Amino acid sequence: MIERFPVRIERINRETADIVSLDLVSHDTGVKLPRFEPGAHIDVDLGPNLVRPYSLCGNPDEEDVYRIGVLKDRASRGGSEAVHRLHPGDVLKIGAPRNLFPLVRDADRAVLLAGGIGITPLLSMAHALHARGVPFGLHYFTRDRHSAAFLPLIEAVPFAANVTFHFCDETSSAMFDARRDLPAPSDGLHLYTCGPEGFMVAVTACARAQGYRDDTIHQEHFHPLSVVGEEQDREFTVVDAATGREYRVPKGRSIARVLVEAGLDLELSCEQGMCGTCLVDVLEGEPEHHDIYQTDAEKASNLRIAVCCSRSRSTRLVLDL
Repeated sequence: MIERFPVRIERINRETADIVSLDLVSHDTGVKLPRFEPGAHIDVDLGPNLVRPYSLCGNPDEEDVYRIGVLKDRASRGGSEAVHRLHPGDVLKIGAPRNLFPLVRDADRAVLLAGGIGITPLLSMAHALHARGVPFGLHYFTRDRHSAAFLPLIEAVPFAANVTFHFCDETSSAMFDARRDLPAPSDGLHLYTCGPEGFMVAVTACARAQGYRDDTIHQEHFHPLSVVGEEQDREFTVVDAATGREYRVPKGRSIARVLVEAGLDLELSCEQGMCGTCLVDVLEGEPEHHDIYQTDAEKASNLRIAVCCSRSRSTRLVLDL
């Protein structure tokens, strides 16, 4: 069970026609919110089997409030629509901040490239870089000025001079241009990008073409990556360590669906590899991880697997169900 704690919505601001921001404060008097690192996110419980991760976009030095920004997604499976129905004063349960998109501590310089709602984690990074005195530039790409969330706030921050807005309806040069927007690669320079998948693919491809090493390119995904390669077509067996019972997981089916249909009672929520609710211990075998909840180090340890989306490299997985 992932531990959650209550927060109260102190303020909701309509940032654009499709984006709202929420300021969340502790619901329990005298209980402080846990500190968070730039790039971190929180998991928000929005109803039965509905948990979604949202990046924290406020200043990490502000200890009494969490701010998130949420785009109403036309392809929503319920999460963003639920957020857009909330009101000030509503109480939510959230998980403690987790960081899968951290700043590199010893970086000498940074360039931040945001596409649309991808501005959210990069804003917290910009606050931190400014506080640390690390030189950086933030490029914010949107369809037009009306689509830019947090525009008045960004124009008023102490690091406003470090921000370049790119409004695609105002000038053709507003589109991403690697020669203009990416400084030449150098020791100590790191690139961070977040936004639509196509935007990040273009940014990372151009960065690599310019000579950026993979260990200097960092990106945040809002959705789990598609399962590609042989693993999605490979059949394997899951063994319940407690009972010894075996379950065949065919290609195209998730472990979770196979187990639930066999009558097992599993804790499930997002079923997209984002919330961590379905993580179970791995006792034998080698998982093929496809969640975006665990850190790279946690995935490398192979101690737990998100059964809603991950598969197996080995022909047999023994799990503590």
